[in-house]
Parts: sequence; C-alpha cells; structure tokens
Amino acid sequence: MRLITRERYIGRGLGMWAFWLHRLTGLAIALYLLMHIVVISSVVGGAKNFDAAMTFLKAPLFILLEMGLIAAILIHGLNGLRIVLFDLGYGVKKQKEIFIGAMIIAVVPLVIAFAIALPHIIG
Repeated sequence: MRLITRERYIGRGLGMWAFWLHRLTGLAIALYLLMHIVVISSVVGGAKNFDAAMTFLKAPLFILLEMGLIAAILIHGLNGLRIVLFDLGYGVKKQKEIFIGAMIIAVVPLVIAFAIALPHIIG
C-alpha cells in the first residue's frame, strides 16, 4: 500500500479544490448566519431601526452578496451530498466526475437566481 504524504497531496488536483471550497463555503455560511442574527436583532431597537436596516440591505451591493450566499449554499450543499455518497461507499472511484457534475448542477439555480436579481441590482 502506498502512503500519500502531506507534501504530495497539498495543492494537487480537483480534490484539493473541492476540499477548500467546502471549507470556505462553510465558513462563509457561518459568517452570514452571525450577520443575520445581528440584523434581525435590530428589531429590538424598534420598527424604525429595523426598517433602516432593511433599507440599507436593499442596496445593489448586498443583492450581489446574496448571490454569493446562494452560490456558497449550493456549492457547500452539493459537495456535502457528494461526501455523504462517498462515506456510504458510492462513487468513490468517480470523485472528480461527481464533483464536476455537482458544480454544473449548482450553476443552473444560480443562473436563475441571478436572472431574478438582475433587475434589482441594475435598479
């Protein structure tokens, strides 16, 4: 049995990209949840504070950030399903193909969401 050393594995191939994408999208989703709690807690200051926060978050920049959130959720979720399949013993020898397929599947709802959001981004 051939042992894969750390030096040989780091920075190699699509598997490492899948690894880092999964970790980074998970961190992005966790950061979003913290920010979401802060925004929702603005209701404690009254309706005016909450309305001001909502008006601020309707800016085109935040709509673009929401598109990033949708992308992160799709990538993290589909990659997570891929990992569960491997843990159950399915598709282990086809990891690259399954990852590419999952990312292609993620593009479809992302394009639909972007088409819906584009009028709000442009104004």
